[in-house]
Amino acid sequence: MFVKQTLTQINAFLNGSDVAPPIAAGEKDHLRLRTLIMLRWLAVLGQTAMVLVIAFGFGYPIRLWLCLGIIMGSAWLNLILSLGRRFTQRARGWEAALQLSFDAIQLALLLGVTGGLNNPFCLMLIAPATVAAANLPTRHGLAVVVVAICATIALAFWSLDLPWTPGLTFVMPHMYRIGFLSAILVGIVFTAGYAWQAALESARMERALAATQAVLEKETRLSALGGLAAAAAHELGTPLGTIQVVAKEMLHSLKPDDPLREDAELLVSQSQRCRDILKALSAKPETRDSVYDQMPMTAFLESAAQPYRSARVAIHIAVEADDVDDAGNRVLIRRRPEWLHAFSAFIENAVDFARSEVNIVAEVTQGYVSLAIVDDGPGFAPDILSRLGEPYISSRYQVEPGQKPGKILGEQSHSGMGLGFFIAKTLCEHTGATVTFGNRPEGGAYVRALWPRDQIDILVPKGER
Repeated sequence: MFVKQTLTQINAFLNGSDVAPPIAAGEKDHLRLRTLIMLRWLAVLGQTAMVLVIAFGFGYPIRLWLCLGIIMGSAWLNLILSLGRRFTQRARGWEAALQLSFDAIQLALLLGVTGGLNNPFCLMLIAPATVAAANLPTRHGLAVVVVAICATIALAFWSLDLPWTPGLTFVMPHMYRIGFLSAILVGIVFTAGYAWQAALESARMERALAATQAVLEKETRLSALGGLAAAAAHELGTPLGTIQVVAKEMLHSLKPDDPLREDAELLVSQSQRCRDILKALSAKPETRDSVYDQMPMTAFLESAAQPYRSARVAIHIAVEADDVDDAGNRVLIRRRPEWLHAFSAFIENAVDFARSEVNIVAEVTQGYVSLAIVDDGPGFAPDILSRLGEPYISSRYQVEPGQKPGKILGEQSHSGMGLGFFIAKTLCEHTGATVTFGNRPEGGAYVRALWPRDQIDILVPKGER
């Protein structure tokens, strides 16, 4: 089936069998070296400015040269990286992890000689861990988080005095220091975890949308190929007709016993066959011709449902329109590849889970056009229903007769419930539809797409609406 073949190709796309290796699940793209260097220069400037403000602006006693020496460590690292490698090169995962770990340790040293946990800038230890969690593979990001946590804990046991008014010493209560330490550790873990989860969801969505775009491009190429075939048929028709006329004249001029008569007859028959083939190509509905671009609604839905008809499940198609008799054949719809693929995916999913029948009902009103696909199967499980429409949700459960949908008897995986459903929903929404789904009170599941009339190419016979 076309949709299954397409989803198989998408899985190959995501698994990297035919294309460049994609990002694995749970993995994120590596940081550019330029990004790390720019962030470090900002840190160097900020640290230097703050040290100078404390020393000369507030006049607090501070170990100025020691602080500037620690800051120079980051500056020297940036200079070495800038001169030794291309500025736009991507840092490998472990390299970026080492650099961010260095940043965390350098910051911890600077905080250690300026008060440790008494220094309010301890909050900045969250930054390297967050950057690593959001941009590095999980194992490397976790390593940087551990380094940041260890550096924070070390500040609780070793630090020099906080620069303060001469003759006075700033000392926080012991319990407050413990609370401040706990707050920083929780901040590192929570912020890094939040950044990691957000980046992971973003990467998954990007891969799913890329797969959706690949499906749409393939459908568009197939449609364009039909148009090209029609154009070729039109262009080749004239010269082929000339060849046929000449071949017939040659045949008429030859005597019955002429040895060339058999070749002339073959030339006439084969030229006629070529014309028939070209005529068939030009009559395909895939062409972008203004006549063939529109097709009856029933025929369009039938083309989407035909691959899934079987003896096990009956598929019924009904088209209703305001004040239009025989609406299925008289209401025309533009044959757009997005709709064809989306409807096919929804129908395939309904057939997979239906017990005996699937009903496809299209309704055309003055304001809206709706398409509902209903099956008599077990319905969506509640935990799946709440997440349906997200990429990679790939299971649906069966229920015993008479029980509510969602009771787990055995899990069944179907590609149409995961990436396929997400692609179909995205394609419909891309054309202006609102897609809803759920379980019917009498049993079974439904999927409904609703378009405003001005968002979908529907042609209703004039004077009959």
